[in-house]
Amino acid sequence: MPKPPAELLPGTLDLLILQALAHEPRHGLGVSRRIEQITGGTFQVKPGSLFPALHRMAEQGWLEPSWGASENGRRAKYYRLTKSGRRQLGAEKKRWNRVSVAIASALEAS
Repeated sequence: MPKPPAELLPGTLDLLILQALAHEPRHGLGVSRRIEQITGGTFQVKPGSLFPALHRMAEQGWLEPSWGASENGRRAKYYRLTKSGRRQLGAEKKRWNRVSVAIASALEAS
């Protein structure tokens, strides 16, 4: 029986979106599907969280939106990482690694 999706921890949505776009541009639904894929189904990002985050990240200059056709031929907004977005992905990864090591250490403490 599959496990139910987990809640995203505060501060992880940006990291997951940036990682989902690290190799190729994707439209919103493609970003959501990629996050679900790379997390083994643990995280499912709902449109009400995803699209405001994509918009905010584009305003910050981390993503560049452009219009294109989706797999079914419909018009869709695609997002690609900018140079600033790639730098932010690196910073987010470093921050997450620091936090996850600290939490693992705390859980192993007696």
